[in-house]
Amino acid sequence: MEAKKCIEIFNRAIDDYHVSDHIDAKIINPFQQESFEAILYQKCWIDTVQWHMEDLIRSPNIDSDKGMSLKRRIDLSNQERTDTVENLDDYFYNEFKDQGHENSSWNTESPGWVLDKLSILCLKIFHMKEQTKRGDVTKEHIEICQHKLNVLLQQQKDLSISYHELLEDYKIGKKVIKLYRQMKMYNDKNLNPELYKNSSTS
Repeated sequence: MEAKKCIEIFNRAIDDYHVSDHIDAKIINPFQQESFEAILYQKCWIDTVQWHMEDLIRSPNIDSDKGMSLKRRIDLSNQERTDTVENLDDYFYNEFKDQGHENSSWNTESPGWVLDKLSILCLKIFHMKEQTKRGDVTKEHIEICQHKLNVLLQQQKDLSISYHELLEDYKIGKKVIKLYRQMKMYNDKNLNPELYKNSSTS
């Protein structure tokens, strides 16, 4: 799928979230269940909810219990984000697994994680645009944010090109696709010492 289409799906998820603009808003995925488009939409929805949880947890006046609850939600969200990226990589692996040969090279990052970066860039662009439209700030603030927005837009363009080049390299066998898993340990009751120690003593 072209980067342009992926960005359109990401932006749709971001816009849909901001209808209610609430971290407990229910996701209504408009795409066919388990389709590539549905995974992209879900991925960006997770990112968008987490973006706003990260804002909330940094409030200087946040209650400690609420802050801890948010921290645990963010940890779970990070796991969901990773799982969704790996679902995307499964799609790409099935698409390109037979294209490599003995002289193929490897890429340092999988296409799923490239799309993860594109999703986050869409969020940064959305919120930086908001900053350029504020009426309660100085002209200097607007100018600084406009400059940052221009940089983000260029990054989005460059990353889109790199994404297409990577898929083309897989297609022609210049690079071989591999599945790399994040192997996150902090949420796993069998791998996090604080979890399995407490479990064994309870």
